[in-house]
Amino acid sequence: MALPPDFTLLQVIPELETGGAEQSTIDIAQAVVRAGGVALVAARGGRMTSRLQADGGRLAQMPVQTKNPLVMLGNAARLVALIRQEKVSIVHARSRAPAFSALWAAHATGTPFVATYHGVYKARSGLKRWYNAVMTRGDLVIANSDYTREHILAEHGIDPAKVVTIPRGVDFDRFNPSFVTANRIEDLRAAWGIAPGDTRTKILLAGRLTRIKGHLTVIEAARRLAAEGRRDFLILFAGDDQGRTGYSEELAQAIAAAGLQEAVRIVGHCDDMPAAYLLADFALLPTTVPESFGRAAVEPQAMGRPVIASNHGGVTETVLDGVTGWLVPPQDAEGWAAALGRAIDIGPGKRGEMGQAGQKRARQLYSAEAMCAATLAAYERVLEARRG
Repeated sequence: MALPPDFTLLQVIPELETGGAEQSTIDIAQAVVRAGGVALVAARGGRMTSRLQADGGRLAQMPVQTKNPLVMLGNAARLVALIRQEKVSIVHARSRAPAFSALWAAHATGTPFVATYHGVYKARSGLKRWYNAVMTRGDLVIANSDYTREHILAEHGIDPAKVVTIPRGVDFDRFNPSFVTANRIEDLRAAWGIAPGDTRTKILLAGRLTRIKGHLTVIEAARRLAAEGRRDFLILFAGDDQGRTGYSEELAQAIAAAGLQEAVRIVGHCDDMPAAYLLADFALLPTTVPESFGRAAVEPQAMGRPVIASNHGGVTETVLDGVTGWLVPPQDAEGWAAALGRAIDIGPGKRGEMGQAGQKRARQLYSAEAMCAATLAAYERVLEARRG
């Protein structure tokens, strides 16, 4: 998709720390730069800033993560100044709190406004529904799965023509088994304290340490396997607590109480996820609430690894039960124990076949290139409508 001359995109997101929305922000910035445009990101900052800048994007650092109304007003003024100074073509918001400032700034400057609905936001009151609806008040809404799109239409009653589904994409240059050296895997094995001769089945749960990711269900499932006398597995929780120390301490206590110190490990944040998936034999996504898309279910498939995932949300679109992985009722420890045992027992040959099926399907449906092309096409559609 050819961008108009002098195209400048401003994406607004709370921070560039870690996560699917943040990765999509980086991917789109890179695509805009490659297409000859200018890519700006307004955010507090974070560890992914260096990747943004390495790709040619620019950070406009400001406290857009805040929900303080006075600071949000200040952010709106900062964004107005930035939009005018940089002659921004489109403002793209990726989170609700900063979307208020971004929408106000877009309206004040007459700039088209696009928002990506990254999650299925719950609304238990009219006020919360109004808060969530900020993501639908622009020119176009991008849903990251059909599941999310259906939720938007049911929740907000907006024109279906205004909501387009663009699944999140995976960088298949980065998530490519052929590009991961043996040294990278061995470095990770050493960092995580896994002995070279450890023949246990390695199981990876990647994601920040937060309750909705379902770690406690997996610990209980592992306890049930251990109670059967099984010692043939090692479960790895890769992710940091981002300051939620109470939850990470709760996990450590649950592991100790179950006597699983040798079978379940919290290994912290991982910068080399492609190597992590190759180190593992299969991956887990045991979320307790529906994921709107679930990149953590697609990335391991891209690396040829099957996935056990909770049977809800957008993951039901990305994991084919019995073909590329298994779908299990959320928070059902007995079901998860059975699924873990089954995935371990089928052995590397059958897991390899499932991994290959998942890799083929992921490459067909969830490439970062396809996501970026569809997003740039959506931008062009918005600009055309404004010109018309």
